[in-house]
Amino acid sequence: MSNNAARYDEVWRAAEPYMRARKNDIHVPLAFHWTLQLLEHYPQANRDVCLLAILLHDIGWWAIDMEDIIQQGFRGENPLQSDVRYRHEVEGVRFGTEVLRKTGWSEEIIAQVCEIIDGHDTRKEPRHLNDRIVRDADKMWRYNVTGIAIAADWFGKTPHAYAADMESKVAWFETPEGRAIAEKELAVTKKALMFHVL
Repeated sequence: MSNNAARYDEVWRAAEPYMRARKNDIHVPLAFHWTLQLLEHYPQANRDVCLLAILLHDIGWWAIDMEDIIQQGFRGENPLQSDVRYRHEVEGVRFGTEVLRKTGWSEEIIAQVCEIIDGHDTRKEPRHLNDRIVRDADKMWRYNVTGIAIAADWFGKTPHAYAADMESKVAWFETPEGRAIAEKELAVTKKALMFHVL
């Protein structure tokens, strides 16, 4: 990884057991990459807080049964406000705190990271720049070939239909750079998945 990202390797290793849920072993590395891209545009953001938060934001899914995740967190009437969404945030704070203490991060950094994890899916508005960056990087995979291929199944849609939903929601990005990256990813995805034909 570039940009001195190796300083987070110990956290990656400590968090790895929790990454086995909900394809987080794919989602989180991709989101980490996009966080690095966004940080290039926002030098005033706290690099450690953003990168640790994106690395740990979804480890709470590990505590929840995958069938419940799909039925309540992706296909329910209001999946972003479902009980499992709130629970994965609470569990993410718990596991994230354990991982960060185990790997020697300060209580101040832990508090800032956990503030972002708590509510990253369910909170309507971002709290600050660090939060906006993490929220954008988290959503980015919904525009990428890999993320669309996985999430379309979760939502019970074709890749084309899921991508169309995501295209209609591109305004939900918190930063102009996040929106631009998502639009670029979606253009590549449309071409790669032959959406002009299928």
